[in-house]
Amino acid sequence: MEGRRVLQLLCLTFTLISTTLPSLQGLTVSPSRSQFLQGDSVSLSCEEDGWTVWRKTSRRQRSSCEDGWGKPAGSSCSIGYMFTWDSGVYWCESREGAAGSSINITVADTVVLQSPVLPVMEGQDVTLGCRTSAPSTLSASFFKDGVFIGTESTGHMTLRHVSRSAEGLYRCSFRGVGESPPSWISVSAPPTKAAPPTEETPPRSGAPPISITSLQLVVRVFCYLVVFSLNSISTLLTVSLYQDRTKGEEAVFESVCFAGDGADPSSRGQHAGQVVDISHDCLGSGRTSGVGDSVLGGGGFTFSAVLLTSAINQQTHQLNTQPTNERPAH
Repeated sequence: MEGRRVLQLLCLTFTLISTTLPSLQGLTVSPSRSQFLQGDSVSLSCEEDGWTVWRKTSRRQRSSCEDGWGKPAGSSCSIGYMFTWDSGVYWCESREGAAGSSINITVADTVVLQSPVLPVMEGQDVTLGCRTSAPSTLSASFFKDGVFIGTESTGHMTLRHVSRSAEGLYRCSFRGVGESPPSWISVSAPPTKAAPPTEETPPRSGAPPISITSLQLVVRVFCYLVVFSLNSISTLLTVSLYQDRTKGEEAVFESVCFAGDGADPSSRGQHAGQVVDISHDCLGSGRTSGVGDSVLGGGGFTFSAVLLTSAINQQTHQLNTQPTNERPAH
């Protein structure tokens, strides 16, 4: 019983945790870059309805778009004119206070580096752009981890078929104008391809992968089945013990009431008077109370008396149905 309660508590705890744990909701930035020049506009959107855009800057602690620094529209927030003090960390947050993944946004007044906000896949091409607020015909220089990697007159550099080694901290500069803040570029491995189907293994018809929600549902169903099985086993054991105790009480009753009075239990019921005398002895002497107490732990007199009365009625019926010439003479 105690183990079953512990298992039920564990299942309930898992259910509560699985239903309250939030999934990380991403933030979409448009245009898709992490650095902006002062005066640029930006649109920030949460992927989930009901979530709002929050930020934390050097000038102000965490605040939502509704606090005045942006124009809210449902799960989106737009900034029409960005200032350098708009630099900070931006993220999405639910009504319950659950926070999603965050993005660092930098606003500069001279030079910025245009680079992907989200990680790029291995094998893809990545284009870096260097922008300045002042018109310039100078070539832009690009750096990775502080090391010069090239100069482009167009202000754009394309990294072909990037690999994990391309991951690092990038920046750009215009001679005589200034350099951009650094920006981190992440490179992730491409998704693994499924093995081609063989003749022995037919292809699956678009079966979706198992999600976290499906896994949680499977665990919940398993917990419920285990608890139901324990309840069934407990019920069967209780019924079996009750039947064993009933049979034991009948055996003890016969031994005490018939053998205790010098009568052979196998010959009981041969004479109605003997049965009545035995019933009188057992009921009158209170022996059945002792039998009931030993088997049932108290209150056994009524149960033993019922058994004895049933036996007497059965034997009396047998005597009454015998032919007259076979009945014993009194």
